[in-house]
Amino acid sequence: MAVRSRSVLMVCLHSLLVAQDVARDIFPPRDLTIRTLQNHMRKALNYLLGSGIAPFFPVSSEPAGIYLPLHIFLFLCKLPFFITVSVAYFAVLQWFPLGSLIKKAILWMILGIPGVWWIDLQIDGVKKGSLAKKREGRVPQPPDIIASSFTSPIDSLYLAAIFDPIFTASYPHTRQVEQLSLLGAIFRALSKPKEYPPKGAKLTDLRVLVREHPNRVIVVFPECTTTNGKGILPFSPSLLTVPPETKIFPISLRYTPSDITTPVPGQYWTFVWNLLSHPTHCIRVRIAGAVYNTSKPLETAEKKDRFLTNVLDNLAEDSAMASSTDSLVSSSDPGEISAEERKVLDTVGEALARLGRVKRVGLTVRDKADFIEAWSKRRR
Repeated sequence: MAVRSRSVLMVCLHSLLVAQDVARDIFPPRDLTIRTLQNHMRKALNYLLGSGIAPFFPVSSEPAGIYLPLHIFLFLCKLPFFITVSVAYFAVLQWFPLGSLIKKAILWMILGIPGVWWIDLQIDGVKKGSLAKKREGRVPQPPDIIASSFTSPIDSLYLAAIFDPIFTASYPHTRQVEQLSLLGAIFRALSKPKEYPPKGAKLTDLRVLVREHPNRVIVVFPECTTTNGKGILPFSPSLLTVPPETKIFPISLRYTPSDITTPVPGQYWTFVWNLLSHPTHCIRVRIAGAVYNTSKPLETAEKKDRFLTNVLDNLAEDSAMASSTDSLVSSSDPGEISAEERKVLDTVGEALARLGRVKRVGLTVRDKADFIEAWSKRRR
């Protein structure tokens, strides 16, 4: 606590040697290689800055106390209906041509069974009570892009119930995205963080998706992995492939109670228990004004992404090229982002941070993977 209370001015006066000593004290590694030392130094500096932001820690539920029997009763009552409707939709009904309205109604039923029906919606530039009159141009419409926060499987379910969008997965080291189904987007919120696309993944860019699906909204999770909603991670460069005339809407989703966030992967039982054992849940939805991609992309990055697309398209036909996938993916390095492109990403990131009333942090997908590894060892 004493370290956190130091002023920013005093922290700025510390040299890297002091940061190295602090890193060794706070994060003592057994095998201090150059790479791990650099990681510990960065984390020590973040710690010294006193932000106190820990976006990867799971949110603990409040003790049930004497209300534990009520929580058990609610869970047992909701579980059969939740499983029945969910399985019926994802296994059967979603493949039928039921129409968008019927599918949205079923998705709202899936949300309603756990008690997710309190929606606190606010749009930048629109006063409460005048949403119906002034919503045009201020909410996503096809073929707009949604840059959403990523904290829970409910994110994808809610966005599907409202916009019926196309979901995508972004990665830190490429401008391309992987198209996902709704179920794939839901399970991605419970999966381990992925720094690189899996081998054989079919990648494309948002420009192509907008051209191929002009009647659909496209959802991007630019943080690439889930958090507990207490910070905004650095963005993937995937948003930089959005056409300049297409609107990008930052949308922040927060939950009350917040224990249905899933920053730690694999917590299926905990998530279902927290979702079904509470009487109700509230979603706080904030939509920022539209942002446009006004940057001029680097020519080299575009060439590399096109080359990557061609290689991955032929990956299934030529398995010998599979070994080079990792190096090809990493060739579209975010380090090649220009100042104009960085400004676009910063604009969207700052909007998400403002909507969620949180701060942007420098922790990356790699940092989360390291945290999950350490967390798993501690839990054992």
